[in-house]
Amino acid sequence: MKIVFLDQATMGDDISFSQFEELGDYTGWPLTSPEEIADRISDAEVVIVNKVVLGKREIDSAPRLRLICVAATGTNNIDSDYAASKGIPVKNVKGYSTESVTQITFAQILALLNHIPYFDNYVKSGEYSRGKMYSNLQRQFSELSTMKFGIIGMGDIGRNVARIASAFGAEVQYYSTSGTAHCKDYPMVTFEELLNTSDIISIHSPLNEKTKNLITMREMKLMKSSALIVNLGRGGIVNERDLATAVDNGIIAGAAIDVFEKEPLPADHPFLLMNNPDRLLLTPHVGWASVQARTRLAGMIVGNIKSIIQSI
Repeated sequence: MKIVFLDQATMGDDISFSQFEELGDYTGWPLTSPEEIADRISDAEVVIVNKVVLGKREIDSAPRLRLICVAATGTNNIDSDYAASKGIPVKNVKGYSTESVTQITFAQILALLNHIPYFDNYVKSGEYSRGKMYSNLQRQFSELSTMKFGIIGMGDIGRNVARIASAFGAEVQYYSTSGTAHCKDYPMVTFEELLNTSDIISIHSPLNEKTKNLITMREMKLMKSSALIVNLGRGGIVNERDLATAVDNGIIAGAAIDVFEKEPLPADHPFLLMNNPDRLLLTPHVGWASVQARTRLAGMIVGNIKSIIQSI
């Protein structure tokens, strides 16, 4: 069986691909441009992609194709309807990154809430050594146990984040973009109530027609000026230009973002041109990527391929 991974580099070079090689004739390309896709999958029976887009033209260029594996949860980069019309299943992976995303969520929240980058720089810059005070009280921080913690997206990751927030003593509430109460352990509130009352809003929902630009300047003006937004869901849920303006001007206290509408982030993006960059914490879409999560991901892709081999 001919198996081709078009963007293997997105898995990292510390993950073993020997398990893929054991399944058949395996080729892993580090990255693939749109112009290179057709040639690279022309004789493939299984194509694996993470971010590479496979539309009608690309699918038609692989006449032997039996399976498309997505090395992620979302499948919006695949024309799944067209694949289905040709009898080609599209298999994604779910649940592999719950612990990883949860961990990065709280790393961001605690770093932002407690001004860790500022205090770290205060010591390393020598300013602490030059001072007379044993401490630094120039940046105020509050305890998470006193806060209302709002979650958008109460799937596996959202529920895990809720569990950890509760362990800190925070009062958890959530908003369901579908209107369905997915979790009975915490109160579901209206979107306006979540905005009005939450001290922290943590986003863990997919990007779809209901969540695109869910939070714009209008919504941020309904929030507390002391509130924080954390987005580990998808870029595009929070309007990025509005968020930069709101954070820069103190409409909200700060934000931490791991996902962006365009990745990598353009060099002229508003997030990189702020007057108060210390109020914004940015990470390069790493929430999903603990070594354990990526190892689980590889194993689940192999499982998806085996399921097709066994059915032949």
